[in-house]
Amino acid sequence: MERTLAHTRGSVKELLHIYRSKTIVFPTRAGCKFLGRFSQACLKTKSYDSSSHNLKNSRLSATLPSRQSGVDLIKGATFRPVKERVDIAKEPNESLSLDSAFASDWILSRPELQESCEAGQRLRVAVLLSGGVDSSLALKLLHTAGHDVKAFYLKIWFQEDFRNFWDACPWEEDLYYAQKVCESLGVELEAVPLTEQYWDRVVRESVRAIRRGLTPNPDVLCNSRVKFGAFCEMLQAERPGEFDRVASGHYARLRRPRDKGGSGSGAAVELRTTPDAVKDQTYFLAQLSQEQLSRAMFPLGPLTKPEVRAMARAAGLATQGRKDSQGICFLGKVRFGEFVREHLGEWPGLIVEEETGRQLGFHRGFWFYTIGQRSGLLLPDGPWYVVRKDIDMNVVYASKHYYSDEKMRRRFSCGRVNWISGSRPDPEDGPIQCKVRHGPKTYNCELEHDRAGRVLVELDRDDQGLACGQYAAFYQAGKCLGCGMIQEHRQKGMDG
Repeated sequence: MERTLAHTRGSVKELLHIYRSKTIVFPTRAGCKFLGRFSQACLKTKSYDSSSHNLKNSRLSATLPSRQSGVDLIKGATFRPVKERVDIAKEPNESLSLDSAFASDWILSRPELQESCEAGQRLRVAVLLSGGVDSSLALKLLHTAGHDVKAFYLKIWFQEDFRNFWDACPWEEDLYYAQKVCESLGVELEAVPLTEQYWDRVVRESVRAIRRGLTPNPDVLCNSRVKFGAFCEMLQAERPGEFDRVASGHYARLRRPRDKGGSGSGAAVELRTTPDAVKDQTYFLAQLSQEQLSRAMFPLGPLTKPEVRAMARAAGLATQGRKDSQGICFLGKVRFGEFVREHLGEWPGLIVEEETGRQLGFHRGFWFYTIGQRSGLLLPDGPWYVVRKDIDMNVVYASKHYYSDEKMRRRFSCGRVNWISGSRPDPEDGPIQCKVRHGPKTYNCELEHDRAGRVLVELDRDDQGLACGQYAAFYQAGKCLGCGMIQEHRQKGMDG
């Protein structure tokens, strides 16, 4: 006789008895809630006989040996396709309240996680902890893998200049959550002030780029110059030999040379994309050097965002429900316009229609606007888009036809090129792809190298929003090759 568990209540012993003796039908929400209670029951039994029940619902079915432990039963019930795990990640906290012992066992049951965490070794790992769910789960994974871990919160006090925008200290909440996670795991946390380094290496250059009419990408600079730059330099100078790896919660994978020493003869560590194309962050890591990658760890590489959320809930992490950070890394709650006004001031100028040269209105300074921007122009009869800036004359050109063929681009050049392996890619190894911004969209492309060290890029399709100052990252067969800064774009039909 079938028994639906939508309204089942009772002790964990009764729940276990029901699971063993009845054919169970799991409605999605009720099944998730039952799984939490049933998991606790399984953890209290040493073994079970799977021959006495039949799982009819494919969401929780698994091919199981006739007799296994309660933990093995839970793993069989929870290891199902990623698409079907998404529903659990969207449930309230109580819908997946799994015991921490189960979470620890489940976390390292997947071979790809064992590889990303370098399980089986006992490494000394410095974990960059931001107070968000991603870095928190990275810390949990490495702690569970048996590494000697210490967490570091990087304090960047730049935002304190804008305290009038909110009551609390901008980093206080993040540090609070970082402390809660470390307390739950019994891991030491150290706050490291890097204000001066952050200003010199990221903020100052971003301000200069904006002043020159460019659209900078501070997140790319932050990773290469601060997180895996200034921080690693501090460790090497003040604590030489104390840590083998520096780990973060980035969505990226590493492939290390296969040899006993962990570094092959001349072989390079590869930066590779992740299964979650939307969350993949190799674009932001493409400026890292071979030396930086050789010491890096990215435990979340094999995971998707829904899996990370579900596992954080399973592990009971305090950050499990925190929202992802958005916007430019160093601004936090500061609005971009306020930041620009504070550091560059205002310089009133004309807004001119691109096609006719007709004056449309006035602006506060070209540095407040980026190519493709629509909001903030305050022009009638729109929508209007920023399509060009004359930084010498302080003129902003706008058009209603931003998405027309005339505004499309496919050719541009890159400077400051970083090839992660140390050498140019070989076209014989396969087609090369390009990303001109963070996200899942890629283009096939052809590359030419000039004597000045620049790379001339031609995409296979036109792109709408090429912006000087942004980065173009290059890929080949799932491997991130490196990146370069877009210095100029060429109009459709122009010769190379």
